[in-house]
Amino acid sequence: MSLKPARIKDQDFIAEVELYRDDAQNFHLWWLGQSGFLLLWKGKKVLIDPYLSDSLTRKYADSSKPHVRISERVIDPELLAGISIISSSHNHTDHLDGETLIPVLKNNPGLTFIIPEANRAFVCERAKITYEFPVGLSDGKSYSAGEFVFHGVASKHDEIQRDEEGNCKFLGYIICFGNWTIYHSGDTLWYDGLEEYLKPFQVDVALLPINGHDPKRGVAGNLTPQESAKLGKAIGARLVIPCHYDMFAFNTADPREFEEESRKIKQPYLILGQGGHFRSSSL
Repeated sequence: MSLKPARIKDQDFIAEVELYRDDAQNFHLWWLGQSGFLLLWKGKKVLIDPYLSDSLTRKYADSSKPHVRISERVIDPELLAGISIISSSHNHTDHLDGETLIPVLKNNPGLTFIIPEANRAFVCERAKITYEFPVGLSDGKSYSAGEFVFHGVASKHDEIQRDEEGNCKFLGYIICFGNWTIYHSGDTLWYDGLEEYLKPFQVDVALLPINGHDPKRGVAGNLTPQESAKLGKAIGARLVIPCHYDMFAFNTADPREFEEESRKIKQPYLILGQGGHFRSSSL
């Protein structure tokens, strides 16, 4: 099966990011596939939930749920330099991938690594880092990394799970910088109180999964295409960018369903291809 081509990749991707490094007016987002994004603002680069390897395809090749890749990889993690912050929403490999994290951490020794506090020991083992290195958050907690402020939001995947100290194992992050606010939900279902928690942050861009929750897949579920559009509307997001599709054949969705619902309810949206680029001047 031929892979869906990335819009841009590797050295061409790096060149495009560098083209906007000195843009003092806008922030920029690139979709890296699955739930991974690169955020650029005032020369600072933030990696969100990157999965940039074929580790899951190899791991599940001979299993009952093979992770057959659909789309090309956007960027070799070895090429990522100048990263200020990297975040992981939870322990599943497509959001916490050792083959992605280890080279990024090695090549960017001064970065800040933001994780759910509940997952600290697991993260440190997988990423091969010291126990003290990551910054741990839970829902209702926040951390300032330079001009970026990360607020933890509980995610339900399939349940809201906590450790013995009450720290949430699955998080989303509200990322505030300058006059902008981005919400990256991580993997989540819609649960009571989510929209009420998010509304006061006046989200500019919501990055939401659309692969849904089909128990036959044998994996934890997410928002459906229709739910992602409706959640964006419920929280007053100025724009919704869908993600968590077109990576693995067994666990994907048709973004046209999200587009149809967004148009129906008049929710502004943008569908990015692999390596797709958004700039805030489009808002």
